[in-house]
Amino acid sequence: MPRKPAALPPLDRFLSYRLHLVNKLTDKFSSDAYADEFGLPVGEARCLAAIGNFAPLSVVELAAKANLNKGQASRAAQALTERGLISKDACASDRRGVVLTPTVAGRALWNRVMALIARRNGEIFGCLSAAERKQLSAMLDRLILHARR
Repeated sequence: MPRKPAALPPLDRFLSYRLHLVNKLTDKFSSDAYADEFGLPVGEARCLAAIGNFAPLSVVELAAKANLNKGQASRAAQALTERGLISKDACASDRRGVVLTPTVAGRALWNRVMALIARRNGEIFGCLSAAERKQLSAMLDRLILHARR
């Protein structure tokens, strides 16, 4: 007689489902905060945060750092350029490519965006003790490393 497979837990008990749910719940509030406080869509705010932290970046590097696809990163970079928040310069090693850096105005807004990100992280993870946040951070680092392999 064939062996009966082990019972699977309900969908909402899977870690991947729960991580996605936390992301969706927090993303909505973060998206609203970026729009309300800075007039920026979430993709542009994430790109400005990444450029401010990791500049100079190519569009491909920006996509990786902002966790967006190349098309989304390219559109966000163009919008940020049009707003005067970043500059696009020709890449010295590849004239077809561009290098993205924040402008003076972009750096000022980046500081405010980073303060919002810090505040949102405090709100999201505030229910955890400092030790729990440290433990969760270490576990997430391990999961990210494992997923990238």
